[in-house]
Amino acid sequence: MAITDWPEDQRPRERLIRQGAAALSDAELLAVFLRVGVAGKSAVDLAREMLLRFGSLGALFAAGLREFSLINGLGPAKYAQLQAVLELAKRALGEELEDGALLNSTQAVGQYLKLLFKNKAHECFVVLFLDVRNHLIATEELSRGTLSQASVYPREVVKAALGHNAAAVILAHNHPSGDPRPSQADVELTRILIQALGLVEVRVLDHFVVAGTRTHSFAEHGQM
Repeated sequence: MAITDWPEDQRPRERLIRQGAAALSDAELLAVFLRVGVAGKSAVDLAREMLLRFGSLGALFAAGLREFSLINGLGPAKYAQLQAVLELAKRALGEELEDGALLNSTQAVGQYLKLLFKNKAHECFVVLFLDVRNHLIATEELSRGTLSQASVYPREVVKAALGHNAAAVILAHNHPSGDPRPSQADVELTRILIQALGLVEVRVLDHFVVAGTRTHSFAEHGQM
């Protein structure tokens, strides 16, 4: 049955307008995004199939075009729309982090970083540069490839921090393997960067490891 044939008080779009987006399930929110289903399936049915196939919203958002298009009714147009929505969400989070103090926004930082590292098959090291009020100044990728002391140069991190006139930084890198647990090399690199940045009075507030939909915060785990 098409959604237009449902009672009006049960239709996802009408419920969203009346009750707010938080009142809808994942499938209903996706149905609003999809707008229409395919032959024999409503938009909600198609959304449920998407969630069942990918297993989670995070996995769906991380899917490439080829994998995304394997579901009947999905293709380049819907993929492009979804990527646009995700990019808008990332930019909105970035604006939120620019306007608010990052020190008290671990969850927001984690969400921002998950969007930032989405679909990156290689390991990247990025730094979030903060002002004296812990507001975001800039985000910069400083290394790409296997994370190690050889690929992330402390002097380059210090140079970038000074260039942005940063008072503090948040370090972050991803684990494409899917395991967010830091390696011993990650721990050692964090220690070296804390020491190097400390020499120019730049504080390291945290180091995040991002693996798909999961994050690991060094600060939260007492590893700073």
